Amino acid sequence: MTQLTPILASSSPLTKIIPGLMIWTVIFFLLTFWILKRFAFSQIQKMIDERRARIVRSVEQAETARDEAAKLLDEHRQMLVEARTQAEQILEDARKVADSLSERSRTELDADRSRRLAETERQISAETQRALDQIKNEIAELTLITTAKVTANLLTPEDHRRLIDSAVEELDFSALEESRN
Repeated sequence: MTQLTPILASSSPLTKIIPGLMIWTVIFFLLTFWILKRFAFSQIQKMIDERRARIVRSVEQAETARDEAAKLLDEHRQMLVEARTQAEQILEDARKVADSLSERSRTELDADRSRRLAETERQISAETQRALDQIKNEIAELTLITTAKVTANLLTPEDHRRLIDSAVEELDFSALEESRN
């Protein structure tokens, strides 16, 4: 098989060296190269340079955008920290205000309760005194009526009044006041 390969290579028209064909091939190659260099290579090189410049600009813009994004991210994080700090401060202030309002409300409620209790005690005391005065007056009248019936005109009205007053003064109303408390 190795003997066939050199025979095939020498018998192929593409592998034969033809000097006229070689010269024309070199001439057309140089002519094509010169035309391409004169008209196409400069345009191709110009497009390559423009593309390279666009890529460089894009990379620079991407780096600038990345730096700016990192800067904005840092600012955003700092703003979040500040916002959290402010929110915590607002919550703390709100708790303090709520506590002070609660304490003030409790104090006002206690003061109002004390005031109402004192007013109620004063009213009870006044009503008790009025009831005691009414009882004294009724006892005095009853005593007067009873005395008038017993003495049947033996005493003067002034004597009757003096007897009633001394009887009322001798009555012990402290027992009624103690039962009230």
